[in-house]
Amino acid sequence: MTTYAHLNVEKRGHTALVTISNPPANTWNSDSLAALVDLVTDLNADRDIYALVLTGEGSKFFSAGADLKLFADGDKAMARRMARLFGQAFEALTAFRGVSIAAINGFAMGGGLEVALACDLRIAEAQAQMALPEASVGLLPCAGGTQNLAWLVGEGWAKRMILCGERVNAATAERIGLVEQVVPTGEALTAALALAEKVARQSPSSTSVCKRLIQAARLQPMAHALPTEREWFVDLFDTQDQKEGVNAFLEKRAPVWKNA
Repeated sequence: MTTYAHLNVEKRGHTALVTISNPPANTWNSDSLAALVDLVTDLNADRDIYALVLTGEGSKFFSAGADLKLFADGDKAMARRMARLFGQAFEALTAFRGVSIAAINGFAMGGGLEVALACDLRIAEAQAQMALPEASVGLLPCAGGTQNLAWLVGEGWAKRMILCGERVNAATAERIGLVEQVVPTGEALTAALALAEKVARQSPSSTSVCKRLIQAARLQPMAHALPTEREWFVDLFDTQDQKEGVNAFLEKRAPVWKNA
């Protein structure tokens, strides 16, 4: 099986469980960011994978983001390279063909929160803390944070977290829409895997197209998206899953998806 730097990968049915493993704080570096791109590429090619669950190793950190030592000497070339790698990795995760779920099991700071923002859904444990503190050290969130956070929680809370450096706990994160669910300590992974099981009961052909349509709202006006919605509805009739889904319903049996 292929190995990925600082990422432990386990397949559970139709779900890929990905654990960020770079102790003590599960930080990202050039190797793990490149590995994430490779991993998502491989998962996109695996028609048996419908969902991805991302969590952090250990019980304290989901991910603390980048190692600030990389930026201590003011090297602009290094900064440009790391910004590009962060962007490529997290944009690849956002574009994952299936459904991605972040199981936030501890601190999610800076790039650690940005990778959760790149996922489709987020489940946080009660003790989790989330922040984008880059401006407090003279930097800015450069892996989608300024855009994805504002899209999820609105401009006001995005400004509180980024411009004021406000850290939010799990309860506040759920209230403002940063996460979709809060669970007791130690239960984020179980909850995320259960949600992934729900994904597996859906047609993977349909969920992939639906995800693209939902995300298109960030890029284009509704007047452009509505005709595309109707066109892609008809396009699904070219898939085996469309025929299987309708016939399974009529025959009162569970569908057997082909992701084709």
